[in-house]
Amino acid sequence: MFLDPVQFPFCLSLEAKWEFIRAECLALPTNQFDPWVQGKMHGGGWTVYGLFALGQPIPKACAACPQTAAALTGIPALSMAGFSRLAPHTHVKPHVGWAKSVYRLHLGLDVPERCRLRVGNDVRHWKEGKSLIFDDTVEHEAWNDSDSPRSVLLLDFLRPGVSDSVKDHIPEEVREYAMRMFGQR
Repeated sequence: MFLDPVQFPFCLSLEAKWEFIRAECLALPTNQFDPWVQGKMHGGGWTVYGLFALGQPIPKACAACPQTAAALTGIPALSMAGFSRLAPHTHVKPHVGWAKSVYRLHLGLDVPERCRLRVGNDVRHWKEGKSLIFDDTVEHEAWNDSDSPRSVLLLDFLRPGVSDSVKDHIPEEVREYAMRMFGQR
């Protein structure tokens, strides 16, 4: 289930800064991106560069991307954020997210043709400078059928009406990865 970005006032501000965010993402060396830890969802080709985890900024990563970090401070109840890249000809298999207290946002940064996201029965295409917001607990999958990488700013924020910190059960491999990003990286 996709949600209308107009429902979330911070989207307009974030989208207005997309070109600065894109420039920082594209300037990062490829070897700074890590394979997504839940590898069974993909056969390789999905990499991430974390900026926020467990509701906290990752200092070294935010220092490397100061304009993106500043843009993220305007998002209320930010839980997680980072850059997500799909290599050419990558398929992230159907899966269901574990975080019931958040919505997921993808801001299109570098999006070649033939890239799409299915959430439930609805398939959409990323557009540069535009947000897709969806319920990560609904089955979804992603494709990059192009010959170029696809990059988005991926973030989770608490759903309206959820005022507490995230209480979801975090898979152990995700928790361990987040902790490595905070200092043992």
